[in-house]
Amino acid sequence: MADVLAETDVAVVGAGGGGAVLALALAKQGISTVVLDQAAGPPQGLRGEILQPNGQQVLDRLGILQSLPAEATRSVRHFHFCRAGGTRLCSIDYGDLPAPYNRAIVTLPNVAHQAIVAAVQQQQSVTLRYGTSFTGLLREGNQVVGLSTTGPEGTTQIRAKIVVGADGAFSKVREALKIPADLHLYPDGYLIAILESDEPVSESFYYVGHKTILGLFPATGNKVYLFYMIPSGSMDDVKQRGIPALQQVWTKIAPQFAGLFRRLSDWSQTAYMPTGRVRTPTWVADGAVLIGDAAHAMNPHASQGRMQAMVDAMALSDLLPGCLADRDYSFARLKEFERIRRPHVTMLQRLADQQVFYWNTGNPLVAFLRDRVFQTLDRNERLRYQVLSTTAGLRTTAPFDLIDRVIAAGFLPDFRTNEKTPHPKSS
Repeated sequence: MADVLAETDVAVVGAGGGGAVLALALAKQGISTVVLDQAAGPPQGLRGEILQPNGQQVLDRLGILQSLPAEATRSVRHFHFCRAGGTRLCSIDYGDLPAPYNRAIVTLPNVAHQAIVAAVQQQQSVTLRYGTSFTGLLREGNQVVGLSTTGPEGTTQIRAKIVVGADGAFSKVREALKIPADLHLYPDGYLIAILESDEPVSESFYYVGHKTILGLFPATGNKVYLFYMIPSGSMDDVKQRGIPALQQVWTKIAPQFAGLFRRLSDWSQTAYMPTGRVRTPTWVADGAVLIGDAAHAMNPHASQGRMQAMVDAMALSDLLPGCLADRDYSFARLKEFERIRRPHVTMLQRLADQQVFYWNTGNPLVAFLRDRVFQTLDRNERLRYQVLSTTAGLRTTAPFDLIDRVIAAGFLPDFRTNEKTPHPKSS
């Protein structure tokens, strides 16, 4: 089929957490946008969904938060960190954060994303094309001026003033821009399950041990998400050992939930989530921008990967109207987006890697220090708040400086233990 030439202000590759949010934010400003995604439609598979406070802020700004179906969401305030075997180390209360975002929201799989996509499809200025793959960039000299696609309509060229790569850690847009990426695949991933408890579970639990992590997060009704760390690529081995063997391991880690673990009866209740990190020297080019995992995938320990894609989208949606008004889509103008966003993202990536080192450890000395830090946090309101506000996405600087690290490890007293420091406003 012959090429079909279309024109738009912004072309977004990827309709995931960042791309769909960007499309909606631009549509609310009347900016013409085309979004394409190679998938046949919005995601349907099992995935854990926790909306941190900064993600809630984004959805509230877009008018989505209050429209999330009540029967598919669950507000959670208390998170308990425990040693494998059941001993509590530390408890975190989201209620310590400023209202109204003083909670975490656990949703059923893809609920928030489906609400965003539904809102996008109501916008006149957005064209959303599923089943359409990005095949290359259109250029005039060094300037990106559009992209080519293939899909149900055949081969298509789309002229765009700005192209946004929101197509994940293995981004084809990033590759076409020739932006090098340091892609690190972590040696551990996560088995995810969603089970129906006999009794309501209202609080979250996170167990750490010798190369062991097991998280339990309540969802709507009596449903509970489980996140269990396993070696990367070992899902088939876990299945081969059988469900009873897995239940036995989980029960040893968290004996009080033995009844819940017995509700696992089929592998269809589970999924596997690999983990990786992306670092790139730049997120922008003349006429193009990378957002979300395409620019900066991070380990889920930070609890901010999807949230940061959403915050990226909002920051870019604030910048692009000025670029379009001035007809300036240069590297120098778009670099402002990266200047605003990169410090927060870099801090979270580093924090996540530090947590991988301590939380995933099999070293007894490192595990001792990890548990000691948790126990210090349980007693120290100031440090606990700094960690909480960072996890919530409301703090843009690292939770601990050097002195705080020494205090957290229990080697120095803290004379400000009950002092809550105001968190720097999230970008």
